[in-house]
Amino acid sequence: MSTVLFLCTGNYYRSRFAEILFNYHAAHQKVPWRADSRGLALNTRNLGHMSEFTISRLSRLQMPVDQYLRDPKDLSLVDLNAADHIVAVKEAEHRPLIARRFPDWLEKIEFWEVHDIDCAGPEVALPQLEKQVIELMLRLKDFPMDRS
Repeated sequence: MSTVLFLCTGNYYRSRFAEILFNYHAAHQKVPWRADSRGLALNTRNLGHMSEFTISRLSRLQMPVDQYLRDPKDLSLVDLNAADHIVAVKEAEHRPLIARRFPDWLEKIEFWEVHDIDCAGPEVALPQLEKQVIELMLRLKDFPMDRS
């Protein structure tokens, strides 16, 4: 099974939504990929395991979240090495963070432009992210990675 790793700032809202959405659809469509997610600059002021906006949107889409209720996780070199494909959900926000922490990885990451809550509400950002996640899954569907 190949792994796609979604990155955002806090691993609380966008990357968690992308992870759960990808895994739900990949399982139902028998895509040989699994998603995980990490954060680049965790915010200890977040309330709970995951954004209420993420939980609410996934609930409306009838996707279970219970198995994903965990604290946000910080990105490590181990995570990057374990991933077959990496997506940072907002280039303008995440490229500088990656450049500071993992500069050798910049060219190996696919960058999107999905705004955080400070620039776009969840009613805009999450549907945009959903569209991009589905498009990515369809691109990866026929390209399982061989790690040997």
